[in-house]
Amino acid sequence: MIHFTKMHGAGNDYIYVESARFPVPDPAAASRAWSRPHTGIGSDGLVLIEPSDIPEADFRMRIFNADGSEGRMCGNACRCIGKYLYERGLSDKTTIRLATLSGVVELRLALAEDGSVASVIVDMQEPAFADPALLAAPQLRDELLPGTTRRGTFVSMGNPHCVVFVDDAEAVDLAAEGPALERHPLFPQRCNIEFAEVRPDGIRVRVWERGSGATLACGTGACAAGVAAALTGRAPRRNRILMDGGVLEVEWNASDNHVYLGGPAAYVFEGDISL
Repeated sequence: MIHFTKMHGAGNDYIYVESARFPVPDPAAASRAWSRPHTGIGSDGLVLIEPSDIPEADFRMRIFNADGSEGRMCGNACRCIGKYLYERGLSDKTTIRLATLSGVVELRLALAEDGSVASVIVDMQEPAFADPALLAAPQLRDELLPGTTRRGTFVSMGNPHCVVFVDDAEAVDLAAEGPALERHPLFPQRCNIEFAEVRPDGIRVRVWERGSGATLACGTGACAAGVAAALTGRAPRRNRILMDGGVLEVEWNASDNHVYLGGPAAYVFEGDISL
């Protein structure tokens, strides 16, 4: 039996397992089975929390999407891990270094008066706008996506994103447009797609997540939308990102070029499940 904890960040929900205590031999298969909403736990995927194997980090994260594919980074999962590590007594640090497939990120914990973790800010490092492994073009900056009527901006936050600015995010048919853009020939390893509408109170973003489909939120997607909006002159460098599951705060800092992501992290429930 595997003990798990289900957590979410703005509705972006994952199953968290301390894999040193509860080894998961085939995490891809487990993620597919456990992520199913009716016959499993139901989630956007599986996250393994592991001891770090490098001196630069305190812990390591592995993340598997609902379809079993392994992801490189997830900002919402990073925040949930920060809360989990501190409140479960696995770390007494309020600054935690977490190793991911995209590199080491820093988690900054803010504590409430009762000693619980009130919020977590993640240093998501620098965005990238060109990567031949992820984008089959030198760059993509508010340009027409061939074969479509949509214009997109490519931003890598350690994983690939294409931000499509629209006049009305609510009117977008995610189930119709998301899969086609995810698998567009420009993206050799598929791509996360964000439909973004700039509003007076923030940037409204709806997400089609690579390997998971429509999700209530996406931390790296929020970062990509904020960066793309600033890059194309649509918004300043600091924004509220309004997602289906809640509000995230994103700042693309001009002094160090890093992107900082803040927002909620919460427990849903925990239990035991067989492999």
